[in-house]
Amino acid sequence: MPNAKPDNFEISADPKRSLDFVRTIVKTDIASGKNDGRVHTRFPPEPNGYLHIGHAKSIFLNFGIAEEFGGKCNLRFDDTNPVKEEEEYVESIQEDVRWLGLTWEGAPLFASDYFEQMYAWAEKLIEDGKAYVCDLPLEEVRQGRGTLTKPGINSPHRDRSPSENLDLFRKMRAGEFPDGSRTLRAKIDMTHANMNMRDPVMYRILRATHHRTGDAWCIYPMYDWAHGNEDSIEGITHSICTLEFEDHRPLYDWFLDSLGVFHPQQIEFARLDLTYTMMSKRKLLELVVDGKVSGWDDPRMPTISGLRRRGYSPESIRNFCERIGVAKFNSTIDIQLLEHCVREDLNKRAPRVMGVMRPLKLVIENYPEGQVEELDAINNPEDPEAGTRKVPFSKVLYIEQADFREAAPRKFFRMVPGREVRLRYGYFVTCTGCTKDESGTVVEVQCSYDPETKGGDSPDGRKVKGTIHWVSAARALDAELRLYGHLFTQENPSDTAEGQTYLDHLNPDSLEVIRDAKVEPSLAGAAPGTQVQFERNGYFCVDVDTTADKLVFNRTVTLKDSWKKIEKKGGGEKGG
Repeated sequence: MPNAKPDNFEISADPKRSLDFVRTIVKTDIASGKNDGRVHTRFPPEPNGYLHIGHAKSIFLNFGIAEEFGGKCNLRFDDTNPVKEEEEYVESIQEDVRWLGLTWEGAPLFASDYFEQMYAWAEKLIEDGKAYVCDLPLEEVRQGRGTLTKPGINSPHRDRSPSENLDLFRKMRAGEFPDGSRTLRAKIDMTHANMNMRDPVMYRILRATHHRTGDAWCIYPMYDWAHGNEDSIEGITHSICTLEFEDHRPLYDWFLDSLGVFHPQQIEFARLDLTYTMMSKRKLLELVVDGKVSGWDDPRMPTISGLRRRGYSPESIRNFCERIGVAKFNSTIDIQLLEHCVREDLNKRAPRVMGVMRPLKLVIENYPEGQVEELDAINNPEDPEAGTRKVPFSKVLYIEQADFREAAPRKFFRMVPGREVRLRYGYFVTCTGCTKDESGTVVEVQCSYDPETKGGDSPDGRKVKGTIHWVSAARALDAELRLYGHLFTQENPSDTAEGQTYLDHLNPDSLEVIRDAKVEPSLAGAAPGTQVQFERNGYFCVDVDTTADKLVFNRTVTLKDSWKKIEKKGGGEKGG
């Protein structure tokens, strides 16, 4: 896969970093001897889609805390809904976690590993008079819960005896009732201010093949019943969840207290929201299914696989997550901070090469016919150990169309007739003219060169303001460049007018494909995932669509970085 994790990349505690509120809780618990000083976390994705960058924040938090405090972290799949879950998602999630540089304790775990235990605990609640079988359809159950200002209505089946409920529940498991005809509900309080406590559904009848258990079950636990139980079974000490689960915590507590089993501590933190980005897995799935994007790994998607394919590195994502920190209140982070972190990282690691996006032929009229020189080019000025490479220089080159103008606008310091400019790593050249086609489009530029300026410096000390990149026409490689923009035109795609949906904010210009680009020959055979900086044009990554005949590059980010200006002004985070 692209951008395999470097061997030396690992998560480690930063002694200079101040503790966030979650780590402060963990540190306090250790100091007090709670759980015998044990720290055990988990990352519990549902295998109903691919992970996105919001999950990366949770991954680094859970795995990071475990490592920093000498604990353990489980990777556990909450696979309680066989209708939406697939083995493809299980495999992709494991791949993404590994790519981010993390490993979990033991083998991956699954909610389905505990189906039998959770069923036994459900029977215990029935026997204790704390759960009952309800014959109401799910829609009537929802309607009967009431509203925030109106109490719920007791089910007509709420007062069944434990023995009758136990018999009905066992028949549910045995498949004696049709799908959706009965549910098992907790018997709590239909007038409770927290609607999650109004006799929530624990099990529903659902005949669907599970990706692990097959057709062994026709009843499946609801997420709220399973989640806390899984944490308890695994001995999780700190159950770290996003803020939307705060209102569910009293229900988890009620279940665990009613069962009298080990009780993890749930801590909620703010999830990650980015401008111009959609984080809902349901809506991301819609984009994939409806063909709005090419797949889960489309480089415009916020998925880990999409970011990996686009050329993001694990280190840049980790750095981003550390910079935004862990907070108690939701906010929206400017996507430019993420892009800044990517540039920061790639600036240090990505080799520089020359690639011409929109080629224009440049003929050096006084250069010897048939001569080819091998010029020295610096691989990365930020990395002294990166060394140099040879680039071929010849009579006919390609330059960017945008680097030539017949008439120079103000502050345009590149090539115009009569002006001398520098060819990167090459010579000083002076434009002598141009050739146009029948439509008036410039198709060739002519120039002369000064042989005494090899390497880009003049022995007589004269200076030029413009330096442009190029590739040798005879040795250039064909390349396709895919230039990506934001997938949405609006900072908050979910903020829609009446009659609109988030799809109305899709950016029709989020992808531009350039099929006739030219790149230097050092990129021959570059493997998918190879990261480079095309000088003056941005950071690019070799795509998996590359073939022996044509290189395909995804632009990771441009060179322009607006975040530093935003940071100086104190911006970057949108209140929410």
